[in-house]
Amino acid sequence: MKKLIKSLIVVCLVVSATIAKPTADIEIFASKNRDGKITPKTIEEAFKKAGFFISANRDMNGPFVKQFKESDFQTYNLFTFYKKDIVLELAKKYPNVGLFAPMSMSIYSKKGSDTISVAILSAKAIAKIMNIKGNDKTLERLHKLVIDTIKESMPKANLVKPSYNIQKPEGKLVTNFSMEMDKDEWEEELEDFKMAFEGELVANGFIIAGHNNIGDDFDDANYTAYDFYEVYSICKLPVIYTIAKNHPEAGAFAPCSLYLEKKKGENIMNIGFPSVYNWISSMALSDKKDIKVLKDAQTRMTKILKSATE
Repeated sequence: MKKLIKSLIVVCLVVSATIAKPTADIEIFASKNRDGKITPKTIEEAFKKAGFFISANRDMNGPFVKQFKESDFQTYNLFTFYKKDIVLELAKKYPNVGLFAPMSMSIYSKKGSDTISVAILSAKAIAKIMNIKGNDKTLERLHKLVIDTIKESMPKANLVKPSYNIQKPEGKLVTNFSMEMDKDEWEEELEDFKMAFEGELVANGFIIAGHNNIGDDFDDANYTAYDFYEVYSICKLPVIYTIAKNHPEAGAFAPCSLYLEKKKGENIMNIGFPSVYNWISSMALSDKKDIKVLKDAQTRMTKILKSATE
């Protein structure tokens, strides 16, 4: 009887440990690529074939070498993409869909390596950041399509388990701002905001890696809930260069998607972007240099938006 009780206790402890252990926020797929046939371009073509809109497929290795005089990579691309019809479905339920429209992916290969890897956020990570409760079938369908497309472009890819566990975030996962707008003159106010915002981005060392007016996609689909819905893809080269040295999978968060939206009949523009606390938490970052460069970017972006919305 005592042996049975001990066995049951052991089983319960194992099950509890399994349940309690956090799952990875970032999913990494790696494939041998000795012949070099898998490239950022062939991966892009697979996503186009699957019906995704490609916002950008940006080679970062060149800028790394140009600005920092070195790179640990033979390939490092930041790939941004979204599925217009699924984004529309999500937008009808979640006004903050712009946090991941477009989504981000890093495509990378270390110098001297015969392996190519891609990194994306898991569906659970996206749901966590968007504050989606429970399992959303639309989001899960999108995630499955992304995985299937990766496997189509990298047939022998394997899922690589990160060597770290998720940490508790030390700050809010999303940074939000809002600004009151005139119901009749919002178009002029929006242009003034964007001009000031973009100027401050450049002055603070940020790069506008892309801009998507997904509100036009909504209008094309006869969904007219918004006066406007725009998404900036924003990157800061020292950030991704510094973090990617030890965590090339960081491209699952970069570029950062920052959205601006105003619903019809309302006089408030809402702004949101994923905070750097996601990077620190999801990749269990502890290096002081990594954290310093991330928090500096967070502080600068917060100041820019605070000034622009006052």
